[in-house]
Amino acid sequence: MTSDATNDAAAVPSSLYDRVGGMEFFERLVDAFYHGVETDDVLAPLYPEAPDFSGARHRLTLFLGQYWGGPTTYLEERGHPRLRMRHFPFHVGPLERDHWLQHMAAAVEATCGDDQADVAAELMQYFVPAAEHLRNDTGLPITSSTFNRS
Repeated sequence: MTSDATNDAAAVPSSLYDRVGGMEFFERLVDAFYHGVETDDVLAPLYPEAPDFSGARHRLTLFLGQYWGGPTTYLEERGHPRLRMRHFPFHVGPLERDHWLQHMAAAVEATCGDDQADVAAELMQYFVPAAEHLRNDTGLPITSSTFNRS
């Protein structure tokens, strides 16, 4: 015998990844994000592979899918995300953070629309502090990318 609570719990997907329908959602989100980044005079020069953003698109898609409960392909391909370490070589200050957030917020809005306002809110609750966390211009204990490391 099963209870209604058990049936309800089984009907609710357990992760945001499942709730949005899987990797296709994150592919659309990342495509919308990089559509803005590609022409951004502040962010585009930070990408060593620019103007080819295919590698960055691939990595961000896999990272976001994994972070939100999808397959661990990012981990298998790249290891632990180590986001701060991976972004350390690039100057990330308030201007870069704000441009990144502007493009990500636009991508979230375009991808989620009115139908998934709850998903949009959940995504932005992660993206805003994550973008701040990646700043590396604040001095010790987080040293600027312009600091002489030799």
